[in-house]
Amino acid sequence: MSSANLMTTYNRLDVTFVRGEGAELWDEGGKRYLDALSGIAVTGLGHAHTAITEALCLQAGTLVHTSNLYRITHQETLGTKLAALSGLTHTFFCNSGAEANEAALKLARRFGNERGLNGPKVLVAEGSFHGRTMATLSATGNPKVHAGFEPLLSGFVHVPFGDISAAEQTLAQDETVVAVFVEPIQGEGGVVLPPPGYLADLRELCDRFGRLLMIDEIQTGMCRTGQWFAHQHENIVPDVMTLAKGLGNGVPIGACLARGDAAEVLQPGTHGSTFGGNPLATRAALAVLETMEQESIAERAASMGDHCLAAFRDRLGALELVGDIRGQGMMIGIELTESCSELVGKALDSGLLINVTADKVIRLLPPMIMSDDELGEMVNTVCKLIEEKEHA
Repeated sequence: MSSANLMTTYNRLDVTFVRGEGAELWDEGGKRYLDALSGIAVTGLGHAHTAITEALCLQAGTLVHTSNLYRITHQETLGTKLAALSGLTHTFFCNSGAEANEAALKLARRFGNERGLNGPKVLVAEGSFHGRTMATLSATGNPKVHAGFEPLLSGFVHVPFGDISAAEQTLAQDETVVAVFVEPIQGEGGVVLPPPGYLADLRELCDRFGRLLMIDEIQTGMCRTGQWFAHQHENIVPDVMTLAKGLGNGVPIGACLARGDAAEVLQPGTHGSTFGGNPLATRAALAVLETMEQESIAERAASMGDHCLAAFRDRLGALELVGDIRGQGMMIGIELTESCSELVGKALDSGLLINVTADKVIRLLPPMIMSDDELGEMVNTVCKLIEEKEHA
């Protein structure tokens, strides 16, 4: 089958998967693969999960779409459950992480304009990734993503990630900065963790200066780091939070949540989505939440992550090729001292799906339902690939 009619926006690997179950996938030739990427942190409950499949089949046979011109029961129920889990009171539903972040950025601008600020800005972090729409691309702190799309949108101030002093200085000197927008862990940036207390310090700064704290939980949310949302490790509540990826376990859905004054900013006519929060997507997301609660997925992700980090550090820690091993829950990065993009193809040959980001970081985002044996297989295969590269 030719892909000649597709735009070349991806350098696709030459494999086509036809079936999945749990943490495993099979290609057209019947070869089995272990999935350590989850469709980039999407299928946190694995492939063909019974509860998700049943919910989708039932809803598809009942009602798929009506539009947001009318009330949608599953959407309202999902909003209530997300509010209970997060402490944020209101939700706007859309179809992707980029759309959720776009909604958050529009919210911040309107918030500033309603307060009479001339040209409201958002403070964002260097090395961040927030999406590929023009606004989210402009917010992203990576020049490679910007290339060819200039002029970028104005209204963003980039400061080093994890540098609370830089954030404080910016907020103190520029009153037009109305919000701080960060990832709890930079995923595309290389699984970069900020210093402990960074998010709590940002919360204090935003409270002190009267700014919105907006947290991008697209990749880190939905139990991925061992809590429902990664910022909960620091016992804070943001003013705005964005979700997508794992929320639908593969069914496209995004969400922008808000509380307090931020929850009242977007009113009828100011924002919308034709497909956002339709009956099919929200029923899938409800099944995801119900399953994660019933199967204690957050606790399992925390335990699995601790085990994996210890195993990787024990086996790889002394290698000269390995610069750092880091992560939280089932979001793990192994940074090498040289480029390692070729390991993606070698892992595929070995029956393992991984990703390399920031050129030198092996990123692992496995399904959080992975068995202990599968976890051991993932660790062993990754270690063998790195050891072979070390001794090549």
